[in-house]
Amino acid sequence: MKKSRFSDEQIVRILQQAERGGKPITALCKEHGIAENTFYRWRRRFGGLDVPQARRLKELEAENARLKRLLAERDLEVDVMRQVL
Repeated sequence: MKKSRFSDEQIVRILQQAERGGKPITALCKEHGIAENTFYRWRRRFGGLDVPQARRLKELEAENARLKRLLAERDLEVDVMRQVL
């Protein structure tokens, strides 16, 4: 997956700026150099979150990925043990 040039905190702040309604979404997207599709994808993922919640979401996603890797490694070890026995 491609690394975003915006941090989660920056994304949340852009979404909060849009919620305040100061500018139309089209103008906001041009100002930040993003496509409208990107904005709506961000809103679907981060909508309603504030900055600390976005940080926590990122931490939980990283922990979930780590746990999935550990489970996959354990499953491989179990399969190898079954083949040995």
